[in-house]
Amino acid sequence: MAETSLSTKFVHAGERLSAPAGVPAATPIYASSSFVYERVEDIDRIVEGETSGFVYSRYGNPTVAAFESAMAELEGGSFAYAFGSGMAAIHASLLACELSPGSVILASKDLYGSTFELLQTVFGTFDVKTLTEDFNNIAALRAKAYEVRPSVMLCETLSNPLLKVCDIAEIAEIAQEISARLIVDNTFATPYLCRPLQHGADFVVHSATKYLGGHADATGGIVIGKEEFDKPALLGALTLAGGVLSPWEAHSLLRGIKTLGLRMERQCGNAERLATRLRSLPQISEVIYPKFFNSDQKGTLASTFGEQGFGAIITIRLLDDTREAAYGFLNSLNLCTRAASVGDLFTGIVHPATATHRELSPRKREEIGITEGLIRISVGIEDIEDIYADIEQALNTSICCRSGKFSSPVASPHFPAMNVF
Repeated sequence: MAETSLSTKFVHAGERLSAPAGVPAATPIYASSSFVYERVEDIDRIVEGETSGFVYSRYGNPTVAAFESAMAELEGGSFAYAFGSGMAAIHASLLACELSPGSVILASKDLYGSTFELLQTVFGTFDVKTLTEDFNNIAALRAKAYEVRPSVMLCETLSNPLLKVCDIAEIAEIAQEISARLIVDNTFATPYLCRPLQHGADFVVHSATKYLGGHADATGGIVIGKEEFDKPALLGALTLAGGVLSPWEAHSLLRGIKTLGLRMERQCGNAERLATRLRSLPQISEVIYPKFFNSDQKGTLASTFGEQGFGAIITIRLLDDTREAAYGFLNSLNLCTRAASVGDLFTGIVHPATATHRELSPRKREEIGITEGLIRISVGIEDIEDIYADIEQALNTSICCRSGKFSSPVASPHFPAMNVF
């Protein structure tokens, strides 16, 4: 090759060096939108699927592929594809089911609010009808499924925020009887607690932003498929819609899942202890946590989760079941964050009526049990005594504030006041 000018050297110097002899101990961040080859025939064979490789990062990236491979293994799937967010992953999983005008989706009646809005506003626009049913009432669900003959059934392993546990095996059996595809959102449970594909689901979806990442520093989603024949449809939904995950986010999420087992063990343990203690507080009328389910529900819990725990989310209903009381409690927190997410290292507390289910009408929220005094707690890895102390003082402080004894929230004796939202 002829000697090039300095201005050309600025562009090409140091690029496209040979790969190192050693294999990196951690997956590198392949921050490249495209990949070059010695011969154009090599690119052609990769695009045609004759050989493996990477050409353009919308179609695949080594860092993203490492995250996908890890999640396919953890969930026991044949393949996985990663997306820019959990909502993008839900959207793609539905597209992969090849819905068409007139198709019916049968969804759990207490799905995450944004998922329900996606079904109604996006798919509804194309004449795909969404109907809801209580997925915890298997008899009613079977009757509804046989009546409406859905193309897709959609539920959450642990519902958000009421923590209902689905009997995935029973639901999968119904789906198979009527030739429907079953999509399960496993965000709250993670593969640490449950692997829905092993119970008969066709697709598992995660908002990877939550427990998989675990550090509140990356946004992403992932879909894991059970059967190889679903791979082309999901890949098409990914590459054509273009909601791909960046290699930077993939690197953070891949790093996050390395400590998923350790974090979930700690968070589930903290949640179980905290839930038990919260039941004794007079300001709380109800503590919703799978450990306290009745005997019938415990059978479902055991068959779905096994022995690993009850999850790391607690939902409480304040005795004063009003928005004013909820806001007073949330604004009095010092350690626990007012964060609109779950699954992070720190404890995050949110008001579902104005966060996760804000888009639903008050009547619809009331119908599914999301009242104004309902609070969702995502338990972190902090010392359990510190978490409990902050919640207790916030309950006491908010009552004092409302009675006029204090004009503003008072810091806990354990922590200075924090301005976090």
